Amino acid sequence: MITLRNIHKSFGTLEVLKGIDIDIARGEIVSIVGPSGAGKTTLLQIIGTLYRPDTGSLTIDGTDVLRLSRRDIARFRCQHLGFVFQFHQLLPEFTAEENILIPALIAGTPRREAKARATELLDYLGMTHRAEHKPSEMSGGEQQRIAVARALMNRPDVILADEPSGSLDSRNKQELHQLFFDLRERFGQTFVIVTHDEQLATTTDRTIHIVDGRVQE
Repeated sequence: MITLRNIHKSFGTLEVLKGIDIDIARGEIVSIVGPSGAGKTTLLQIIGTLYRPDTGSLTIDGTDVLRLSRRDIARFRCQHLGFVFQFHQLLPEFTAEENILIPALIAGTPRREAKARATELLDYLGMTHRAEHKPSEMSGGEQQRIAVARALMNRPDVILADEPSGSLDSRNKQELHQLFFDLRERFGQTFVIVTHDEQLATTTDRTIHIVDGRVQE
């Protein structure tokens, strides 16, 4: 599903990634762990097409994404990738439903179809009662569920999560971790999760250790 070969990335004189080779299978839930500054988030952002590596190749579901134009990469990202962040990144002026709708509207989905999809996701995630609430009116766990729904909106092949449970308490962490596995069973997505949470890492199908910009065998 995802293949990275010889990925290098530097910021100025600082070399962050030093030749990363990784294969991730379709439907796999993979955690990426390592000390702060090891290059985990940079690697996730490259997989998410938000950063471009200095050298190397990235193939997602048979598409050599680094050969695409900027416009085509943006379209590919919108259609095939979903993102979940540590601090939710919900737009505070919009309701939960409106936040969920944003990726579909960007993709040009008719509003009626997008609204039906948002309603389906709110129901599945047990958040229908929060549809008209703004982020400030929801708990951290509820906000993260809305962020997950937003990530699922365009039926992406891959969900990329950066410290998704980092701002949650123990109960909400456990619920979110279980949710990822439930979503895999329901929708079949591949999950790539950067985390410092050892409990989450031990429950994933595979853990990839990044140390000093390299995969540690």
